[in-house]
Amino acid sequence: MSDSQYWIDALGLIKHPEGGYFQEKYRCPETVSLNTGTPDQKRNLASSIYFLLPGNEVSAFHRLRYDEIWYYHAGSPLIIYMIDDHGKLTEHKLGLNAGQNEWPQVVVPRGNIFGAIVCQPESYTLIGCVVAPGFDYQDFELLPRKMLLGQYPQYRELILKLTRAEK
Repeated sequence: MSDSQYWIDALGLIKHPEGGYFQEKYRCPETVSLNTGTPDQKRNLASSIYFLLPGNEVSAFHRLRYDEIWYYHAGSPLIIYMIDDHGKLTEHKLGLNAGQNEWPQVVVPRGNIFGAIVCQPESYTLIGCVVAPGFDYQDFELLPRKMLLGQYPQYRELILKLTRAEK
């Protein structure tokens, strides 16, 4: 059994729409009202998941309405690619070797387009993610390749790696 399969089984992880595997481990029971103009729209204060990305998969480009913090747990370092509101691309390495510009936690600001690739393709990365207010699929947008290529042609190669072909 590979190390990634060990974690998938031990943590009860299931497939995630963006790629990889996940399992929600915490959802704060307290809620907050959102200032969206829609009455009674609420979210839990925070939520947390385990997320495992095998080296032969990617976390496809997506966007969240709220901040997400990624915490390194095990496996290979991972690169998180972010495109901000101004179209600037940045790379953040999640891992434990600060001498190699790796950091044990990375904040993905709300509204950024982001995806990730495991640094060692034969390995995996196990992380924890916290979203505040808590994650809801209404706040998740998996981004289409065609749209991203139209908006950011300068990142074509990366967009092709971090999106799925459209049917």
